[in-house]
Amino acid sequence: MAEDGTAGGFEPVLDAALAAVFTDYAEGFDDFDAARILDCFAFPATIWQMGKGNVFLDAEELGENVEALLAVFEREEIVRSTYRVRSAATAGAAAFVTLDWRQEREGGDAALEFTCHYTLIRQVAGEGEPGDWLIALAVND
Repeated sequence: MAEDGTAGGFEPVLDAALAAVFTDYAEGFDDFDAARILDCFAFPATIWQMGKGNVFLDAEELGENVEALLAVFEREEIVRSTYRVRSAATAGAAAFVTLDWRQEREGGDAALEFTCHYTLIRQVAGEGEPGDWLIALAVND
């Protein structure tokens, strides 16, 4: 395994449906669009950060957290969020994804860099067809 956690320089690729979730998530932060961010989650959702887990029963509860985070982004002048896939695997209706995030100011300077591990669940669209992937658990390093 390479020093960066990838298999000898190989960078995993997300399938289109999983990539869409994280693209929407990043663009939600870039656009300061709390509703778009919240649409990426299944409820209840759990977020672990700084050694503490928080369970959010619905979008309203998580929305308070998202609004506070967006206020930090505004104060820190963060305008762009990008990610690199560190690992990804799916098993049935579950997906496990680790991303390295970089959140930048206008000039490209990094304001925040961190790794986050996600568990996503795939909703059923109807007639047994697979639906959207949604974040059920996020663990921030």
